[in-house]
Amino acid sequence: MTSGTAAKITAKIAILGAGSSGLLLARLLQQTPDYSYQITIFELDPSPTSRNQGGSLDLHPQQGQLALKEAGLWSQFLQHARPEGDVKKIVDGKGDVLFDENGMQKPVEADGIGERPEIDREALRSILLESVAPSTVRWGSKVVAVSPTPGSGDKKHDVALADGTEEIGFDLVIGADGAWSKVRPLLTDVKPYYSGITALEGWAEDVYKKHPWLSEYVGAGSCYMFDENRAVLAQRQGHGGIRVYACVRKPEEWLERESGLDGLEEKAAATKLTDQEFADCGDNTKRVVLESTDKVIPRKLWMLPVGMQWNTRPGLTLLGDAAHLMTPFAGVGVNLALQDSLELARLLIAHPDDPSLAVRHYEQTMFVYSKKFAEKTYAGLQGHFSGDGAAHFAGRLKRGHEAMRMKLDPVA
Repeated sequence: MTSGTAAKITAKIAILGAGSSGLLLARLLQQTPDYSYQITIFELDPSPTSRNQGGSLDLHPQQGQLALKEAGLWSQFLQHARPEGDVKKIVDGKGDVLFDENGMQKPVEADGIGERPEIDREALRSILLESVAPSTVRWGSKVVAVSPTPGSGDKKHDVALADGTEEIGFDLVIGADGAWSKVRPLLTDVKPYYSGITALEGWAEDVYKKHPWLSEYVGAGSCYMFDENRAVLAQRQGHGGIRVYACVRKPEEWLERESGLDGLEEKAAATKLTDQEFADCGDNTKRVVLESTDKVIPRKLWMLPVGMQWNTRPGLTLLGDAAHLMTPFAGVGVNLALQDSLELARLLIAHPDDPSLAVRHYEQTMFVYSKKFAEKTYAGLQGHFSGDGAAHFAGRLKRGHEAMRMKLDPVA
């Protein structure tokens, strides 16, 4: 919980979205001994458990891990972290296994975790939610608009909610509200665009009992098949399930107009997609898709332009996907969002009487590092969906292991 608040409130802050980045920012500000911000998080979901938070993710040392350490939440993270999940198996379109980290030795830190341990999104959100003051999050608060406070010279902003109420006079409104942010339109006209990839997300629950073959084949972490214009990504979850994403490069309207998937029940949808798009793949790859039908969700993947920027505007800024929406093909989304929160929190703490100055410095820095990761992600989007995508990715992993081996035992 918070360490206390100062008597003087220097700024009134609204955060849109109680995801990882919004909660972490609130935690970082509230734990500061002389913290002097009045923080409200407006969250669309009616409760913390009303919506599934998505699959597992890995936290990187200089991004997510660093942010949690600075937030004083490292011990809580270790209770939920799954270092054994930081392994990858790479398969090509024919089904040949090109590289498999299962059973390989990987470096372990003094605290018992590897370089990029996995954690379920639900667990991460729970850690962050429990760390903020109880009254911080306003559940069931759908924001419909953000507008300048009349008479403030555009320095303050009001937040309008779907229930017809309005909260007024915020010194800083932070959009941590994802792809379709309500704050972004006040900063730029740029909107997310379709990435070219559509995925069928499939769930396999209780895999040890219900899907033993799938559990054995995927392994302890992730199993990836990359090929020309298609990919199958399987990822183990901490609750005993596996999520599978059968991805295809298709036009934006393909799902509704051409796929024939609309209206089909889970098994029928997975079977149709497999027959249409993966028929010539290895039998194991097809089986991965066909066994993951406890729940099936079609998704289009969206992105913002690489290197997108905007002119700083007093009283407004963005975090995470709201600022730099990317596809998942570099695995940096949440890590980047947590890095945003850490960077902004440090600057707000350093400039408690001038949040606009803090925002300006934050955005200047964030634009630089987020562009680097956006370029990496876009390269992954292009490379993974190519004929040699699997071989290229497997080669990277092999070179990484060789470099690690030489570092650990240079005379071997």
